[in-house]
Amino acid sequence: MSIRKGGFPPGPPEKGFCPSKPLLITIDGPAGAGKTTIGKRLAACLKYRYVDTGALYRAVAHEALRAGIAPDDDPKLRELCDGLNLKFEEDPMGIRLLANGRDITDAIRTPEIAMAASKASAQPSVREHLLNVQRKLGKDRCVVFEGRDMGTVVFPDADVKFFLDAELRVRAQRRFHEMKHPPQMTLDEMEKEIVCRDQADSTRMLAPLKAAPDAVRIDSSRLSEDEVIRRMLDYIHRNART
Repeated sequence: MSIRKGGFPPGPPEKGFCPSKPLLITIDGPAGAGKTTIGKRLAACLKYRYVDTGALYRAVAHEALRAGIAPDDDPKLRELCDGLNLKFEEDPMGIRLLANGRDITDAIRTPEIAMAASKASAQPSVREHLLNVQRKLGKDRCVVFEGRDMGTVVFPDADVKFFLDAELRVRAQRRFHEMKHPPQMTLDEMEKEIVCRDQADSTRMLAPLKAAPDAVRIDSSRLSEDEVIRRMLDYIHRNART
């Protein structure tokens, strides 16, 4: 399913509307498609909670590497997860992620952790543990979940599903500009890393990255953030008002 322009009232996207019923909204898509930025803004427009599920997988990968555990060692990852308490908290700096009380929000945003998270996310023990975490976070609805299998595995009955994508070069450029300076890799190296990540995420046996059949697909390659938000709000306005 794709989405067309038009329909939503003029004005800044943040001047949107509040749905008349509590919704559970998912945004899936590959690395660099803009899911995090868009997910936060959409949640703010609707006055919903925002959950970055990719951060949860990065957190497991970070704690595994910190403990000297390979990100594909499923038995040891199960032991790690049994003693791991992940929690989102809001403070003046924004949403922070704590692992057993330690703030790891910034530490998980590295290329090394991203690749380790891709491997960890393919392990049954990790997916089982985080599936329970995510479903508890979504039980009361009024939330926007962003990830890679939100609309297909974690919340197949979500009220609204989006699949956000963009051209490879565009995604690489976005990730490159997000990096701390001096950059840790060149733009070409970033593009190659994203290709590897896409391949790993889309071909894994367990919960591969793909769009749900009923997801609204949006290509953000040539759209501004405001335009993407408008299209999402327009769809919700037309299809999930009651």
